[in-house]
Amino acid sequence: MVNTTDYVGTLFDTGESNPSKITLAFTMAGVALKKGHSASVILMVEAVQLALPNALDNVDIGAPFKPAGELLEAFIEKGGQVLVCSACMQHNGVDESAIDKRFTIISGDDVVELLMNAKGSLQLT
Repeated sequence: MVNTTDYVGTLFDTGESNPSKITLAFTMAGVALKKGHSASVILMVEAVQLALPNALDNVDIGAPFKPAGELLEAFIEKGGQVLVCSACMQHNGVDESAIDKRFTIISGDDVVELLMNAKGSLQLT
């Protein structure tokens, strides 16, 4: 578990009503990486559904933004971390064995530690 990261983006819902939130979260996290910062995106509340493999494949809000699946792949490839709230997973019926193996499960204590030590954050609610 990482206890520090320069930038934290947090998603709280699946983005079904507003997929721009997902796109923005991964776009901004990617920008942080490009600028030389470490970056993490935390999936909380209903957003834990986004931890399922291929969950972002059909999220594409159009130009000038890239499809969310591409943004996720580039983010991970460049060293970004996707972190998933364990209590939120339990509450929303998402089993640990079902999530993308590249993602890390974290606790509420970890969330607070990350946010308190980050240089900046963006919460998309």
